[in-house]
Amino acid sequence: MRALDQADMVSRSLAVLQVLPALESGGVERGTLEVGRYLVEHGHRSLVMSAGGRLVEQLTGEGSRHFCWPVGEKSLRTLGLVRRLRRFLAEQQVDILHVRSRLPAWIGYLAWRGMDPATRPHLASTFHGFYSVNPYSAIMAKAEHIIAVSDCIADHIAEEYRPQAPVTTVHRGIDPAEYCRGFRPEDHWQGQWAGQYPHLQGKRLVTLPGRITRLKGHHDFIEIIGRLKAMMPEVHGLIVGGYEPRRSRYFAELEEAIRGRGLSLDITFTGNRGDLKEIMSISALVLSLSSRPESFGRTVLEALALGVPVVAYDHGGASEILGAMLPAGLVGLKDLPRLIEVSATFLRQAPAIGDLPEKFMLETMLSGTLDVYGKLLGEPCARQTVA
Repeated sequence: MRALDQADMVSRSLAVLQVLPALESGGVERGTLEVGRYLVEHGHRSLVMSAGGRLVEQLTGEGSRHFCWPVGEKSLRTLGLVRRLRRFLAEQQVDILHVRSRLPAWIGYLAWRGMDPATRPHLASTFHGFYSVNPYSAIMAKAEHIIAVSDCIADHIAEEYRPQAPVTTVHRGIDPAEYCRGFRPEDHWQGQWAGQYPHLQGKRLVTLPGRITRLKGHHDFIEIIGRLKAMMPEVHGLIVGGYEPRRSRYFAELEEAIRGRGLSLDITFTGNRGDLKEIMSISALVLSLSSRPESFGRTVLEALALGVPVVAYDHGGASEILGAMLPAGLVGLKDLPRLIEVSATFLRQAPAIGDLPEKFMLETMLSGTLDVYGKLLGEPCARQTVA
């Protein structure tokens, strides 16, 4: 829809459709739910289209409407959704079409392009990662306004895609009331943790969060724990994250490497967990060892907000976060001697961690997203709170 005057914005709700492949888990999905909840809380209609998943119940429970479409299915049949989506956008009187992934972006763009420019929605996209540079990925740069989740992603967009549309950095954010220093897991959680992992009692946990994939730096982690253990016997390595069946060979490779270093009693795999916040809060140190730059690095931010020091390779989103809160935690890529030195220093004496910057707060992320919508519409988006 074209620009609305302020009175119209207040008198009727804005309709926003977010489109993504599925609602199972992950940062894209979490951000979609957060924006949906914020829209509803401020008097707007939140519509989400995906193939479904375990987060749908939470999404709808928070006031959004979900439409189950196979928009992430990599099949020629998916192109058949274009006309159907075009009708949907008109019937629902969608004001903002917000695409969050490449294949849904293609479906959304093709539907949007075939509509009357005078009445069609405005088109926004969010770059959630360092997408490979090719025509397929370039669809994310065809929106009328592009959101980057970090400054390094904004640089990537400018350098590789040179879009004509404006690019706005809206950092992913966390709630400072949820992630705060002094947080202590509840007694029942601590009891369950001690019962499940009795061998970790009295240990100083060095934690590596993330899925079991080669990009996450697990071999580096094994080397680091071996070296730290020689200096500090109380150190124990914790790998928090699961693996898909196709990664089973890599997981077996890691287990063999741990046995080869004589660290079978010193490194624990927890598998997938829903309590990473609690785990990080009882850790002495959190590491981020991705061999490739990550678009943001939410776990880095969460750990620092909890008051837990982080050591990470100096690239991607981790550079932005640590640069603002704990610059001493940044080390050069694959510089293991330096990383071990910094880790040992932090374990001996916890460093001072800066306050959570406003740009990394959840409210800033959400209001920044609505500001982008407002720029597309030509007017600020109404933010009346709904009881």
